[in-house]
Amino acid sequence: MSEPKKKMNLVQLTFIVAVNMMGSGIIMLPTNMAKVGAISLLSWIVTALGSMALAYGFAQAGIFNQRPGGLASYAEDAYGKDGYFQAFFLYFLSLAIGNVAIGISAVGYLATFFPGMSATPIATCVSVIALLWLTTVANFGGPSITGKIGAITVWGVIIPVGALSFIGWFWFSKDTFAAAWNPQGLSLGQGMGSSISLTLWAFLGMESAAQNSDAVENPKRDVPLACLFGTLGAAVIYVLSTTVIQGIVPNAELAESTGPFGLAFAKMFSPMVGSVIMVLAILACLGSLLGWQFTLSSTAKSAADGNMFPKMFSKVNSMGAPIAGMIVLGIVQTLLALSTISPSLSEQFGALVNLAVVTNVLPYILALSALPVMMKANNVASGVYTRNMVITVIAMLYSVYALYASGGDAVMGGMLVLGLTYIIWGFISNRFTATPSAAGPKV
Repeated sequence: MSEPKKKMNLVQLTFIVAVNMMGSGIIMLPTNMAKVGAISLLSWIVTALGSMALAYGFAQAGIFNQRPGGLASYAEDAYGKDGYFQAFFLYFLSLAIGNVAIGISAVGYLATFFPGMSATPIATCVSVIALLWLTTVANFGGPSITGKIGAITVWGVIIPVGALSFIGWFWFSKDTFAAAWNPQGLSLGQGMGSSISLTLWAFLGMESAAQNSDAVENPKRDVPLACLFGTLGAAVIYVLSTTVIQGIVPNAELAESTGPFGLAFAKMFSPMVGSVIMVLAILACLGSLLGWQFTLSSTAKSAADGNMFPKMFSKVNSMGAPIAGMIVLGIVQTLLALSTISPSLSEQFGALVNLAVVTNVLPYILALSALPVMMKANNVASGVYTRNMVITVIAMLYSVYALYASGGDAVMGGMLVLGLTYIIWGFISNRFTATPSAAGPKV
């Protein structure tokens, strides 16, 4: 019997984790954080610690439960099939919401070259919807090209953000940063909580890190370490880039920008360099959106195969693309874009990010609260159990705080979605649950 080939080592897996998280989540953050002031950078302290705790918890859950389904599969260990559906459906909708937010990021950078795209709230909304459908239709050709495009376009974020994090300090002005620190007169606590949802948005995707455990030679050691190191690496880049940009671009100008990183490079070098960065960011957003559109439709297909979604989501064309499902999801995303239309591009982005965080964090709590059940079933040593639970409780408390920090409107939207989840489950639960015993008094 031949030995299996070694696949990924710790360094390779760590890089994958960091790249998966970076995506296009950072592209619009400086603008939204500038609306609060540089004091919002304190949110990174809370989010970095909370995200590392979350990453560790997901890594441990992925070791004890390697069934397909990710967060939903973890939740099932404690809450049964109804917990599985609740975690799955909320996470599924968060992907759709996130896609609209990525579309807004792309429009923001495109507006530098085509100002009419964001001239009015209606124009912005129409432009976002057009991009959503463009990337939906582009996926009709199947997955063969989508993955290759995403692997290339992600560098459109990594290169400018990574470069700014290190070379941007040569243009950093203490006076510019000081003037941007606290224009709204917030307290320290308010400053730390002001941008929790925005900073957490940049880390969404860490939960997928443990999915590579079967491709690692020593998953029990390397997966948790890669999750932690990858999250820490992304955190360092995020903190450095959003801090240095506040010392390069005046706060008022940054708060009004639709392409903050392009603006920073334009001030550092020249408008031409800024334009090149804008193009890279546009490619990154479009590539990311293309990949997430296919991920969303593939997730819907898996749900339909598992009897949780209508069978129409299972139908694929000759190239493996679930076109009917893609069209339905395109309509859903169009409605999301219309329902969150705001006076400015950054306000619409912020509203979507807050809602995406709420619909992500609820499955996080469901999944992590099942970790004690998994560990009991696997008879882990008491020391390991205690260590894991301390970190997991920190992760869950951070998640609850993130819900609070997302604001009343986002939490209300999340509760409406949660109510819809229960309604749908009521209609399909009989497919997965046994009929209660007929024994007992009849009325």
